[in-house]
Amino acid sequence: MTAPPGTPPPPPAPPEPPAHPLAGGRPGPEALRPLLDTVLEALHSGAGERRGPIPAGGPDALAARVTAALGDVLPEKGHGDHEALRTLVHTLAAGAADPADPLCAAHLHGPPLAVAAAADLAASALNPSLDSWDQAPAASTIEALLTRALAREFYDTPRPDALVTTGGTEANQLALLLARERHGPGLTVLHGANAHHSVPRAAWLLGLPTTTSLPTPTGTLDPARLAEALAATTGPVLVTATAGTTDAGLIDPLEPIADLCERHGADLHIDAAYGGLLALSPRHRPRLAGLARARSLTIDLHKLGWQPVAAGLLAVPDTALLAPLAHQADYLNAPDDTEAGLPDLLGRSLRTTRRPDALKIAVTLRSLGRDGLARLIDRTCELAHHLARLLDAHPRFELHAPPTISTVLFRPTDTDDTDLAALRRTLLHAGHAVLGRATADGRLWLKATLLNPHTTPRDLDLLVTLLEGSSHR
Repeated sequence: MTAPPGTPPPPPAPPEPPAHPLAGGRPGPEALRPLLDTVLEALHSGAGERRGPIPAGGPDALAARVTAALGDVLPEKGHGDHEALRTLVHTLAAGAADPADPLCAAHLHGPPLAVAAAADLAASALNPSLDSWDQAPAASTIEALLTRALAREFYDTPRPDALVTTGGTEANQLALLLARERHGPGLTVLHGANAHHSVPRAAWLLGLPTTTSLPTPTGTLDPARLAEALAATTGPVLVTATAGTTDAGLIDPLEPIADLCERHGADLHIDAAYGGLLALSPRHRPRLAGLARARSLTIDLHKLGWQPVAAGLLAVPDTALLAPLAHQADYLNAPDDTEAGLPDLLGRSLRTTRRPDALKIAVTLRSLGRDGLARLIDRTCELAHHLARLLDAHPRFELHAPPTISTVLFRPTDTDDTDLAALRRTLLHAGHAVLGRATADGRLWLKATLLNPHTTPRDLDLLVTLLEGSSHR
C-alpha cells in the first residue's frame, strides 16, 4: 500500500545489538567463563615473569615496559577481548607490587582472600548501585544486615550501626563531619601527632579550625598531655585516638582517654582502621579495652580482614547518630516512595553511585566465620613476633620494640639514616623485597608490615638473609 503524499518516511530500524556480550543477565555467566580463563592465565604468566614481590628495575624501567606492552591505548580498531585481557592483565601482574608475596611487606596493603575476590566478581558483573533500592534490591539488604552485625561486634547497645566506606580516610572524614553537625563549625579537634594524616585533612576539607596535634614522643597519645589540652580548650571538642598507627602499629591508651573525654564532655572518635578487627580474636580483644566508649569508630577490612580494596566502615553506637547524613533527591528517594516502604539509601554515604562492597565482606564472614578470621589474625600477629625475635637475636640488626599488632620496626646496626633509606630503595629496584620506612625516636627505621597469614618462618628467614647481604655490600 502506497503512503499518502507528504507522509514522512518510517524511522530506521534500530541497529543490531553489538557483538560484545554483557556480564549480567542469563547469558552473562557463559560470556564470562572463557574470559575468566584468559584472565587467570594472564595473572599466572604475569606473576611468573615478575618472579618476586615487585618488578625489578625501578620506576623508569617499568614505565617503559608497560608503555611498550600497551602501545596505542585507544587503537583505531580493537584487538578483541582475549588479546586485550591477555596483554593488560599480564602487564599488570608482571608489574605489580603483590601483597600476596611474603616479601611484600611495606604498607597496610593486604592480600585479599580468594573467596572475597570471587565475590567481588559477582558484584562487578551485576553492578548494583547502592544509591537507590531499585538499583540494588538484594544488595541493599545484604549491606544493612552486614553493617548492623559488624557494629554489634564493637558496641553492646540497642541500635548500633555502621556505614560502608572506601577506607579509613573516608570514615575519618565522616566522623569529623558528624561531630561538626552535632557541635557546629567551631569544633576543636585534638589528636596525637601519631594520628593518620586524614584527620587534619578532613578538618581542612570541612572548614573546621586547624586541628591541635599533641606531641607523641613515645608513639602513643599521653593521657596527661591530653588532660592539659582539654583543660585549656573552650567550646566543643572532638578527641581522635588511634588503635593501630600507620608507622608502628601502636594503640593509644583507650580507657584513660575515654575517661578524660567523659570528664571534660568531649566526644571521642577512635581510628581503628588497622587494629579494630583484633576485636574478633579472643586473644587480642583485651588490647582494645575502651573501644566501645567511642562516639564513632573507623574500621578497615582491607587490612586485617583480607578484603579487596575498598572495604572500610564507620561504626556508631546508635543509628540516630547518622541522621545528619540524610539527603533527598526526587529521582532516587522521592518522599512518596519512602513513605510507601522503599528503603532510603542516600543517607548511607556521601557518595551517590556506590559499589556493593558489603557483598565480599558478607561472603568472607559466612565462609570463615568468627573463628576462622580470628585464626588468621592470631597467626599474622604471631608471625610479626617471630620476625621480631629473629631480628632481636641477630647481631647485625636492632629491633625498635616488640610488635603491638603486626608491624616490626628495625634497622641494621652501624647504619646511618641516609644509608638505610638507600638500602630500602636498593631492595625495591632489585625486586627483592618491599619494606616501608618510619621515623621513631628521631631515627629512620625499616618497617615490615606483615599482613599475609600464609607467610612462613622460612620466608622470614629469607627476608633477614636478604637484608643481611644487602646491608653489607
